[in-house]
Amino acid sequence: MPTTVTAPAVPIAEGVELSAVGYGAMSLAGAYGPIDEADAQRLLDGLLERGVTHIDTANVYGAGLSEQILGRFLARTGLRDRFAIASKVGIVQGGGIGKRGVRGDREHIREQIEGSLDRLGTDALDLYYLHRPDPNVPVEESVAALAELVAEGKIRSIGLSEVTGEELRRAHAVHPIAAVQSEWSLVSRDVERFVIPAAVELGVAFVAYSPVSRGLLTDRFDAAVSALGGSRQNFPRFAEANLAANLAVAERLRAIAAGIGAPLATLAIAWLEHRAAATGLGLVSIPGTRSLANLDESIAGGSLTLEASQAAELEAAAAEISGPRTFDPVWVSGGREGLIG
Repeated sequence: MPTTVTAPAVPIAEGVELSAVGYGAMSLAGAYGPIDEADAQRLLDGLLERGVTHIDTANVYGAGLSEQILGRFLARTGLRDRFAIASKVGIVQGGGIGKRGVRGDREHIREQIEGSLDRLGTDALDLYYLHRPDPNVPVEESVAALAELVAEGKIRSIGLSEVTGEELRRAHAVHPIAAVQSEWSLVSRDVERFVIPAAVELGVAFVAYSPVSRGLLTDRFDAAVSALGGSRQNFPRFAEANLAANLAVAERLRAIAAGIGAPLATLAIAWLEHRAAATGLGLVSIPGTRSLANLDESIAGGSLTLEASQAAELEAAAAEISGPRTFDPVWVSGGREGLIG
């Protein structure tokens, strides 16, 4: 029997709620290895069986391929209303990870929403993110353009990805922000300093991407998996200078998980729930995977309660992680807040 999501859904806007564990659909476009159409469709069918009702994609995932695969699933099943679909705008294709541009101007936003709606085969998105703030366009202007799409019924709520706490407050003053998305995990905690307090203050939900750190915080990740390539090769923690040390960190975390009696991925999600509950934060995790077995381990974390001593033990081991979470500090909120060098 598949593991089902039992944690309460997180409401983010009127008529929009996200399952506590969602699905990061970058994997549908081969970010962590190839997946064919049939396997992708079986995986999406498995989300439905497990009660995962939130799917997160973006226009740049596989140059639109992730949206297209998801669109074919929604057309095949006729179950668009069962899902809260999120996509993103702002990262410009070209050059690969670390070399892409950013556009947050009104013209680009209005152009790109049409492409996403067409690929997904829907007339409205439940949540639409500014994927990265444009350094050449005030975040207020980008949000104003997104607010036009809300007024026109093309999107139901606005999200921001990898914004600083200050940028979130400025944006929220223009139009209510429903969700902020950033990397957050046992080994990536810079958002706890400024972004999460701002989200709690404003009543904005937090959507955690890479909650198992691109597979590192699982029971099946080793040097051989890392050598398979994919997008993780662009991140310092998987580079030769840091990988051995980080695999050792993962082994220590697995030993703690074994003592508790759960897979490491389950504890990674449970730890996020533990931290969120302590602050009153509305949390959604969006693990991305090509495996329903991996997804089941993440879903189980939503119903596992950690003791404070267990959380502290995990945190102590995770603190030994080597290397920053990003290839470029300015690409993420913590870098622009001076927390990542």
